[in-house]
Amino acid sequence: QVQLVESGGGLVQTGGSLRLSCAASEITVRLNAMGWYRQAPGKQRELVARISRLGTTNYADSVKGRFTISRDNAKNTVYLQMNSLKVEDTAVYYCNSASYWGRGTLVTVSS
Repeated sequence: QVQLVESGGGLVQTGGSLRLSCAASEITVRLNAMGWYRQAPGKQRELVARISRLGTTNYADSVKGRFTISRDNAKNTVYLQMNSLKVEDTAVYYCNSASYWGRGTLVTVSS
C-alpha cells in the first residue's frame, strides 16, 4: 500500500519561501510520476507541478519561475520549493502519485 505524507506547510508573509516535502515509498518515487496539487477554499483542486519518472518537470503558469519540484530517490522524498509566495498561493497542498494522495499540508500566505 502506497503511503504519502506531506510536511513543511505553515504561515508565511508575501514574498517569503517554504519548502514542502512528501515522504513516499521508494517504489512510488522511483517508478511513478509525482505531482503537487493545491486546493483553495471554494476552488477545485489544481495541478501545481509534476515530475515524470525520467525527471521531466511541468508547472502551472501561475507558479512558473517561482516553484521548483524535485525528488530524491535515495530518501524516498519529493519536494516543492516555493519562492516569492503570493496571497493567491494560499491553499492546502497535496502530494499525488497515480490514484494515491497524501492528507495535505496547509500553506497560508499573508499580506
